Amino acid sequence: MLIPSITSDELERLLENDRSISIIDVREDEEVAFGKIPEARHIRLQELPDRLNELDRTRRHYIICHAGARSYHACRYLQALGFDVVNVEGGMRDWQGEVK
Repeated sequence: MLIPSITSDELERLLENDRSISIIDVREDEEVAFGKIPEARHIRLQELPDRLNELDRTRRHYIICHAGARSYHACRYLQALGFDVVNVEGGMRDWQGEVK
C-alpha cells in the first residue's frame, strides 16, 4: 500500500486556506504537553483501535507524530480499514506553525 505524504510546511500551507481539515496527532501525552497544532485532535497511537468511531470515514485525515514514523504506522493501519489518510513527514519536529 502506498501511503500519501506531505511535509509539515505543506500541512501549514493547507491550514492557511482551510482551518477545518482533520489532523490527528498520535504522539504520547507527555509529547503533546509541549504543544500541538491547535486544530489537531490528540489520539495516541495505541488508542487508535478503540477510538475509530471518532474518525469520520468520509474525510481525509492528516496524521502527525514527532518525526513521521509513528504517523506512518498509524496511516498504514487506518488505510487498511478504509480511511483516507496522509502521513505528515517530519512531524512536529519540523513544524514551524502555531502550537498551543
